[in-house]
Amino acid sequence: MPSLRSLKILAASAVIAQPVWAQDPSARLSFPISTFGTPGLIDMPTGLPFSDGTLALSTAFHDGSQRYTLSFQIAPRVFGTFRYAIIDNFDGTGGARYDRSFDFGYLLSEETDGRPSVMLGLRDFGGTGVYGSEYIAASKHFLDDRLLVTGGIGWGRLGSFGGFQNPLSAISGHFDTRTESIGEGGDTGQFDIDQWFSGDAALFGGIAYQINPRLSFALEYSSDDYAQEVRNTGFKHKTPFNAMLSYGFKNGAQLSAYALHGAQFGVSAVLPIDPAKPNSGSGIEDAPPALLPRQTAAALSWSNNTIQPNQAMLKRALADEGISLEALAIDGTEATLRVVNQRYGAQAQALGRTARVLANNLPAPIETFHIVSSGTAGLPTSKTTLRRHDLEQLEYELDGSWRSFARADITDAASTSQALGDISHPKFRWSLTPYVEPALFDPDQPVRADYGITASAEFEPMRGVLLSSIMRQPLGGDLDTSTRVSNSVLPHVRSDAVEYAKQSDFQIKQLAAHYLFRPAENLYARASVGYFETMYGGISSELLWKPVNSALALGVELNHVKKRDFDQLLGFQNYEINTGHLSAYYDFGGGYLGQLDVGRYLAGDYGATVSLDREFGNGFRIGAFATLTDVPFDAFGEGSFDKGIRFTVPTSWLSGMPGKHGFSTTIRPVLRDGGARVDVPYRLYEMVRPTHSTELKERWGRFWR
Repeated sequence: MPSLRSLKILAASAVIAQPVWAQDPSARLSFPISTFGTPGLIDMPTGLPFSDGTLALSTAFHDGSQRYTLSFQIAPRVFGTFRYAIIDNFDGTGGARYDRSFDFGYLLSEETDGRPSVMLGLRDFGGTGVYGSEYIAASKHFLDDRLLVTGGIGWGRLGSFGGFQNPLSAISGHFDTRTESIGEGGDTGQFDIDQWFSGDAALFGGIAYQINPRLSFALEYSSDDYAQEVRNTGFKHKTPFNAMLSYGFKNGAQLSAYALHGAQFGVSAVLPIDPAKPNSGSGIEDAPPALLPRQTAAALSWSNNTIQPNQAMLKRALADEGISLEALAIDGTEATLRVVNQRYGAQAQALGRTARVLANNLPAPIETFHIVSSGTAGLPTSKTTLRRHDLEQLEYELDGSWRSFARADITDAASTSQALGDISHPKFRWSLTPYVEPALFDPDQPVRADYGITASAEFEPMRGVLLSSIMRQPLGGDLDTSTRVSNSVLPHVRSDAVEYAKQSDFQIKQLAAHYLFRPAENLYARASVGYFETMYGGISSELLWKPVNSALALGVELNHVKKRDFDQLLGFQNYEINTGHLSAYYDFGGGYLGQLDVGRYLAGDYGATVSLDREFGNGFRIGAFATLTDVPFDAFGEGSFDKGIRFTVPTSWLSGMPGKHGFSTTIRPVLRDGGARVDVPYRLYEMVRPTHSTELKERWGRFWR
C-alpha cells in the first residue's frame, strides 16, 4: 500500500491542478485515466484520446510499484507519453527497477452516433520493454455519455493473460512468435519494431460509469498477467478483474482508489493542464492607450525644428509600454523607427502598442509607420508597415484583428535598418535571481538538485556587439553526492556531468562576446567566442537564411570547442573538437515547428537530430527530439540513442502579467555521450522567428491587446 506521505502528496496535487478538459463538456473525459497515465480504464487502455493540447501529469501507487507519467495530446489524433516507474525487486535481486518508457497512440477513427472511437497504441515502445505491449481499442458512449464501454485486443504484456494465436499470423508468419521475454525488460532503449504486434494476442475490455458529476466507477477485464511481478515481487494475480472509484474535482483533477487482480490496492491522481489557457485566467496587463484624435496637443507640439525634444518624449511614451526606441527618422508623411520589444511574449502585441503610441504622438500629416523589429544586440529582423488610417478605422471593429493583419505589410529590414541611426547604445542589463538545477533519473537517487543564486549581465557597447556573462553561487543541494561513474566507451563529452558539481563552488556558466549582423537580405549571422556553457567554450559561427514570409529557414553552424575544467572557472581540459551542423527549420502552421540538424557532434560522431515542437499562442511550448548517429546502440550504452522531451513555460502563463521570459527544461531518460551538441547562446532562428510573418499571423490576435 502507498505511504501516508504519498497519499498527502496525491491529495495536494489534485487540489492545485489547473483547469482543463473537465470544464469542456464536449471533451467527455470525466472517466478515470489509466494507472499508466494514458486514456484508459484502470490498467487497460481505451479508444479515446485526450482533448487536443492537453498535458496530463499523473501518479499511481500500489504495493511495491510507483508510476509517474507525463502525457501530451500532440495533435487531435496523436498522443505521446513519458513514464518513470519504480518497481521493487522486479529483477528478483532485492533492489528496485527504475524504468523509463514512452507510449504512443493514434486515433484511427473518431466516435460518431453509429461507431466507436478506435485507438492504435504502443506502450513502452522506446524503453526497456518492462511494460512492452501494443493494442487496438474501441470505445463508445451510451446513456447520455454517462456510460463508456471499451473493448480491445492486445499483444505483448496485453496479450499475456488468456492469450490465443495471433490473428495477424494470417498475414505473415512473422507475427507468430515474439522473441523478447514479455515483461522482463532489458536495457535496449530501441524501438524493436520487429516485435510489434507479434506473439500471442488477448482480448480486454471494461466499462466506466459516471455516477454523478463528481464520482465515477470503472470495472475492467485485464489481459496482463503481471508474470514478472508475480515471480519476483510478491504480486498476487487472483482474478483478471480490476475496479476503480474516482472523484473529479471542479478544476478537472482526479483522485482515484483502485483494486488490481483481487489482492492489490492503490491510489492514483491525475493533474491535467491546458497549455492554451493561462494559469491566472485572462491577462492582467495594463490596457493599451486608446487612439486619440490626430489634432491633439502632443501631435501639434511636434515640428521639424524641435525633433530632438519630441523624440525624447516619444521614447518615454514607448518605454511606458515596454518598448525601447533605438532609432527614428521622419520623411514627409512617413516615420521609420527601430524598436526592441522588452515586455510582450507576442511580437504582435508589441507592434500594436507601438503603433498606437506613434498615432498619439506624431504630427497629423504622418500617415505611414515603418516599424523595424530589433532583436538581441540590435539585430534587425523584420519591418512592419502600418497605415494610420487603418488603425483609426479598425480599432473597434469586431474583425479588426485579421483585417489589420491583412493590411499590414511585413518585409525584410536589412536595408531599412542600415539607413537609420542609433540613439540607444551603449546598453547594460543585469539580474540577480535564485536558481534550482535538478538532475533526474539517477537509479541511486531519482531526484537530485542544487540551488543558489545566479547573477547575469549583458553589455552592448554598440549595435551588433554583445558581451554576456552568467555566474552562479551554489548555496546547497546534493548534485555532488552522486557516486555513479561514467562507463562510456566514447569520449566523456557529457557523461562526466556530475564532476562539474563535485569539483566546483563559484561557477562561471557563461562569459562570451558575440557579434550579430545582417550580411544581406534574408541572411543573418553570428560570431561568438568565450565560455558558452558549463562544459564547453571556444569559437562559434552561424549563418541563417530566413525570408520574412517563408515557413522554411536554413542554417549552418561551425564550432571549435574545448572541454572546460571541472571547477567551472577559466581553465580547459585537453579535449577539443570541431563540430558543425546544417539545419532546416519549418513552421507547419497551427503552432507546429519542425527542425532537422545534420552534422558532427561533440564525441566526433556523425548523424542527425529530428525535433518537433508545438507552441501555443501564449508561448507555452512542448516538444520532443531524437538523435541517431553512427555510434552503435551498444557503444552508446543505456538508452541506445539520445532522445527526450522539452518544455517552455512562459512567466506570463503563470502570472497573467506580460513577459518575455519563462522556465525551460529538457527531460532526457538518460544523458550519454553520443549525439551531444554544444549549447551556444543566442542561436539565430529563435531570435528571428517571432518577428516574421508566419509567427506574427499566429499571434496577431494580440495586436489590439
